[in-house]
Amino acid sequence: MKKLDRKEMAARVARDIPEGAYVNLGIGLPTLVADYLPKGKDIFLHSENGILGMGPKPPEGEQDPDLVNAGKEPVTLLTGGAFFHHADAFAMIRGRHLDFAVLGAFQVSVAGDLANWHTGAPDAIPAVGGAMDLAVGAKNVLVMMEHLTKSGESKIVERCTYPLTGARCVNRIYTDLAVIDVKPDGLHVVDMVEGLSFDELQRLTGVALKKTAIAA
Repeated sequence: MKKLDRKEMAARVARDIPEGAYVNLGIGLPTLVADYLPKGKDIFLHSENGILGMGPKPPEGEQDPDLVNAGKEPVTLLTGGAFFHHADAFAMIRGRHLDFAVLGAFQVSVAGDLANWHTGAPDAIPAVGGAMDLAVGAKNVLVMMEHLTKSGESKIVERCTYPLTGARCVNRIYTDLAVIDVKPDGLHVVDMVEGLSFDELQRLTGVALKKTAIAA
């Protein structure tokens, strides 16, 4: 079994974003998705610091220090792109004008609860940003994360033990091992990495999974 690396995870998420979608990519791992969106496909990237029509990161040496995403990483602007006040960016989110938000996570529960801003540790620095708005404002919430913690524990849990970002908001989970849909009747496995059996994925995850949705 070979786990997906971060670039492969980003490419897998990018495959599922349809033509014409308005998408916000969360800080960290999700920002990589911008580099794998198919050229020639009209997908409009939104950033809560006030950009619509954001492009991939620029080549080395061609960065514009005034053109950054919400994570302060250099980006490009596609033809027709626009800048605006961050209050307008949040009005777009809260008005449910975004089709997808791709967010990182510390934990996702079987009910689709999301915890991604604070581990609860006393020395941890809270970093909610716009995640709470995106979790409830986007029409579809996609989570992109490693399947296991560094200590080998599943990040998909029966109930989140970290402070919640949003309740029952996650629609699909992308990890380095699998793609899993969150549905009212439980977690449905859509895809798995080559060489990984369903039984092994079930063992590693530790919560009930359904395999009825696995692609042939």
